[in-house]
Formats: sequence, C-alpha cells, structure tokens
Amino acid sequence: MSNVTVIGTQWGDEGKGKIVDWLASRADVVVRFQGGHNAGHTLVVGDQVYKLSLLPSGLVRGKVGVIGNGVVVDPQALLSEIDRVSAQGLKVTPETLRIAENVPLILPVHGAVDRAREAARGDRKIGTTGRGIGPAYEDKVARRAIRLCDLTEPDTLDWKLDELLLHHNTLLAGLGAPTFTKEELKAYLAEIAPKVLPFMAPVWEILEEERSRKSKILFEGAQAVMLDVDHGTYPYVTSSNTVASNAGVGSGMGPAAAGFVLGIAKAYTTRVGEGPFPSELHDETGRLLGERGHEFGTVTGRPRRCGWFDAALVRYAVRVGGVSGIALTKLDVLDGLKEISICVGYELDGKTITRFPAAPGAQKRVRPVFETVEGWEGSTQGARRWADLPAEAIKYVRRIEELIGAPVTLLSTSPERDDTILMKDPFDS
Repeated sequence: MSNVTVIGTQWGDEGKGKIVDWLASRADVVVRFQGGHNAGHTLVVGDQVYKLSLLPSGLVRGKVGVIGNGVVVDPQALLSEIDRVSAQGLKVTPETLRIAENVPLILPVHGAVDRAREAARGDRKIGTTGRGIGPAYEDKVARRAIRLCDLTEPDTLDWKLDELLLHHNTLLAGLGAPTFTKEELKAYLAEIAPKVLPFMAPVWEILEEERSRKSKILFEGAQAVMLDVDHGTYPYVTSSNTVASNAGVGSGMGPAAAGFVLGIAKAYTTRVGEGPFPSELHDETGRLLGERGHEFGTVTGRPRRCGWFDAALVRYAVRVGGVSGIALTKLDVLDGLKEISICVGYELDGKTITRFPAAPGAQKRVRPVFETVEGWEGSTQGARRWADLPAEAIKYVRRIEELIGAPVTLLSTSPERDDTILMKDPFDS
C-alpha cells in the first residue's frame, strides 16, 4: 500500500501545509481524519496563499478531498471556507469533496459552551480556540451528537435536538450564559442542510475502492502529537487523537491505512496558547525566531511562543506517533545565529530525565537540559541540494537525527514548494 500519513511532531504549526501540498501533487486522494476548524494549513502556490482549516489540502492540486468521520465539522465554517477558496479560483464540488455521512456536526451551541467554560476557568484556562471542537467531540462520545446523515431524517433530528439541548442548556445556564431553543437550531440546520448534504458520501466505501485500485492516498493530520488528547501535554491538548494510528479509525479504513508516516518538525519549537513549553525563550532570540519565522497562528492569529528545538519531545512523538521519517522545516530561520541550543532532556526535582512527564505538576517543574552547537554564517534559504547548505547546517540536521532516532527524509528551506531537499520519497516506501 503506497499510502502516506502526515502528522506534526511538536505542538502544531510545523509547516505541514507546504509538505502536504508537495505530497498532494503526487497523490490521488487526500483525507482529513481528525480535528476541526481549529487547525489551519497555509499553502503558498505561486502568488496565491491559501489558508485552509477544514478542506483537505489536495483540493488546491485538483485532487479528490475527503473529510473522514474522525473530523468534527462546523457546516457554516465549511461553507465559508468553500466560498473563500472559490473566490481564489478553486473549484469545490460534490465531485471533488466528499464528507463522511457519519461525521459529527459542530452547532452554535457548542461554540457557546466552549467559550463559557473557558471564561469560567479564569487563570486555569487551557487556550481553546472557542470554536466548539471539544464539546462536539464530547457529544460524539456521549452518543448525543448530531451527525450529517441526521439532516436527512427530520424525526431523528427532532428528538436528538431535545437530548442535546437538555445537556447543553443546563450547562450554559449554570455558567450564566444565554441558552438555545430547539426552534433556532432547527432553523439553522434547515438553512444549512441543502448546502452541505450534496457533499455527503459513504467515504469508507470510496476509500476502499481507491485502495483496491492501488491509488495513492495521503492522510492529512491536523495539530500534532503533543496536542493529542491521550499522548500530549494534557489537559492543554486538542480533543482528538492526532497520531497516525487514528488515520484508519477516522476514515473507515483498516489499521494498515497509515502507510509511511511522515512527521513534520520545525528546526526550532513553537506553541500557541497555554501549557508547558520547557525550551521556550523569553529573550531577544525568542523574539527573533518569531519575527523571522512569521510565527502567528493560521486560525487564531495569536503570536506563537518560540524556543529551541526540543529533541527529547520530538523523540517521544516519533515513538508514540509511529513516525517513519521526519520532514524538517524552517531551517533558514536559524541562519546567522552564532550558537544554537538543542533541548536533549530535562531536570525534574534534582534528577535528569530523558522523557517528558505525563503529570501536569511535573510538566510545570521540568527544566530543559541544553546542548549547544555551532551555528552557520551562510544562508540555507531556498537550498535544493545538500551541497547548497553550509557545513554546520548539515551537522545540525545530522545531530537532530541522532537525538530523535529517526531520519530526516525531507528538508524544507522556504515556504516555496520547490525549495525542498528530498532524501527519500514517502510514496515510494
């Protein structure tokens, strides 16, 4: 099976958009298998910049895009995104975009609950985007979710809305927030239904047909391993499983669906929102990384926190994420630095450890253990061959490989699609 799954190995924003776009040009189908419109991918194609949240990136390359059952879909956000990219010249039709019939929907009540709870947390807020992703996943697990297929059955929708509002209105009232009526949600869904139902399909069946034809399927992950609800820095995580093993579950394919797992990592580390970040820099170097890397969230616009590459954290992500090889991005941001530090482990309560702890209290107490390497004077920006890189930049990449226990199979040296050094084609694995 010549499938490839792309996942982030840090806290998201690693530059997955460019890598997925590069791979999508060789794929037949591109599949989103988890997350919602709290994730964002930026694709630079010529003089066009596409900012995608729900739409699979392959649509930019004219490939079939699939939104799997593991995604939670805000119908209004989806339609707005379709309108936006259509204005840029992309064609998004029921022939090019298929949405799983059993995908859970994000309704206005979910966003209201999300924002009200985050406000109630005060100093203990977790940095949610307030877009309703968490509450929608909760409804899925609690078996009260409104799914896309429910829009075709008015009687089913009627009693399911009663159950959903019984839960959420009780919670909203307790938080002192406005509640919702069934009539306003029914009116909202009645307006949305004819616009989104044409995209509905049994995507598991479509993907099985593609598999039998030996099509190249690209699974596009959102967020990253350290935001995984099980394996990330809980509770400062997203509400879905971001690891590659979820590709089959979130699309209706079997456990072997993931194929070659390409983990994306920046040559340094960033994080948006709250939560632990051992290698974070609060000095001029941190500010410089942010400015050079244009570090602002694609979805939220919030400035990203910046720090040195955390090899211990990425090593963990490689193992639990099932990563076969690494795509290292934004190496050019480090150009000209005299010295570069790499976090190789942590100190916790007087002891040196090589893994990031699971307990929130311990995560706050860890301190980074750094190894310092020599920087380089030349430029890596736009390099397309190893011979174009300064010797010290190559040493830096090789040191990262040693520390994380995985090969760098692809190196990105600018946002431009062709500024890429390829060591191993994931689709030929």
